[in-house]
Amino acid sequence: MFKKLLPLLLFALLLSCKDKQENVIKTTWISGQIVNPKMDYIIFSKGNEILDTVKLDSNNFFLYKTDKISPGLYNFKHSESQVFYAEPGDSLLIHINTLDFDESLAYSGRGGEQNNLLMYLYLKNEAENQNLPNWYGLSSEDFTKKIDSLKELKIKEFENFVNKNEAAENFKKAALANITYDYFSKKEKYAAANRNTAEKFDANYFDYRKDIDFGLDELKFYYPYYRFMNRYFDNLVFSEYDEKSKIDRNSYDFNYRKILLIDSIVTSDTLKNNLLRNNAMFYLLNAKDASEERKFFEEFSKLNTDKKHVDEVGKMFEATVKLTKGNTVPNVALVNADNVVKDLLSILKAPTVIYFWSAQSSSYYKNIHNRAAELKSKFPEYDFLGVNTDTHFKKWRQTLGKSDYNPQLEFQLENLKDAEKKLLVKYMNSAIILDENGVILEGKTNMFNMNFEELLLGFLNK
Repeated sequence: MFKKLLPLLLFALLLSCKDKQENVIKTTWISGQIVNPKMDYIIFSKGNEILDTVKLDSNNFFLYKTDKISPGLYNFKHSESQVFYAEPGDSLLIHINTLDFDESLAYSGRGGEQNNLLMYLYLKNEAENQNLPNWYGLSSEDFTKKIDSLKELKIKEFENFVNKNEAAENFKKAALANITYDYFSKKEKYAAANRNTAEKFDANYFDYRKDIDFGLDELKFYYPYYRFMNRYFDNLVFSEYDEKSKIDRNSYDFNYRKILLIDSIVTSDTLKNNLLRNNAMFYLLNAKDASEERKFFEEFSKLNTDKKHVDEVGKMFEATVKLTKGNTVPNVALVNADNVVKDLLSILKAPTVIYFWSAQSSSYYKNIHNRAAELKSKFPEYDFLGVNTDTHFKKWRQTLGKSDYNPQLEFQLENLKDAEKKLLVKYMNSAIILDENGVILEGKTNMFNMNFEELLLGFLNK
């Protein structure tokens, strides 16, 4: 491994030295190796804007050269994604093993140390957040003391780094935002867990909300900041309900109120538009009433000033409305294991559950097939059709054979782009329940939902 990485390391060091000497290099180099790649490329982006798609070579190395980098946060994606910080002239070397994506991720070269700090903070936050529910039973004072101590440890790590390394102000802001807004998120999660016991909160618990900055445009895509915003606005809406009220998080009223609050409070237009977009997508993917979906989209369109967002959500709206109860399912083309193209409606012989899977996520496709087998044993009246969303036919056939799945119940999409538009297949957790004629009984559901078996039983009893 070292021998393979040595040329890239030397290359990164040479660029770094040259930059220090001349201080004029504007080209940024980002290179590295992906162990156990899931695809043959890596995508670099800034927020929602794709900068480039870079192919891996025969040894799974990649090299991205650009002169369009400005100081700030960027993303790379290869089955999973992560954020990194870059400045003009950086020569960043990245190493990833997809079997343990985040934990294996390591940086070197110019810009490497500061990104290793961001990854350290990320992993610490994720580990802490997994254990956080164990503290929800504490008093608000004791809970705050717990997370204050965690925050202080990370602040010390940050200060030690800054004392030992030359760090740009933009990077310092990003690192501190990571610490600060994850801390705020922990407070919001505790508030959500205890929303029905208002007496549990001490008088000063929510004082941190006075320090929220709703206009950090440069952090609009940064997960600690963005994730906090969603939790904060969820809690604002919940706080408007009576403690004993039964609240439907997926309802029109809840989601409409949320986008109104986002519009009235967030001062960064780009952050506001992105929050509005993502919340509109969430609502439409879970909504059950076509008339309410239409009304929501009309209101969203008045608030979001980004035409691309409105067009994108509009296409989502057109698709989700067609997947509501009572419509006939879009008759997309499928390929069976014998490489014969069949229309979806021609396959249906009984009430049917359609679910989607990809070989790129082995744990998910194994879990979803196990769930389908379990449901089939309980509800033999239904067929359970697995629809693969990959584009490589032979690999799909190999997966079927290795997994011993029934080829009569497995299909692959013949036209992925068409199916993505009509069936929203990139949202992998979705499932569709149909009657034997292809009429939708439930178009936006999840086989792992607690009420899924109740749905199946209810449709049989009608």
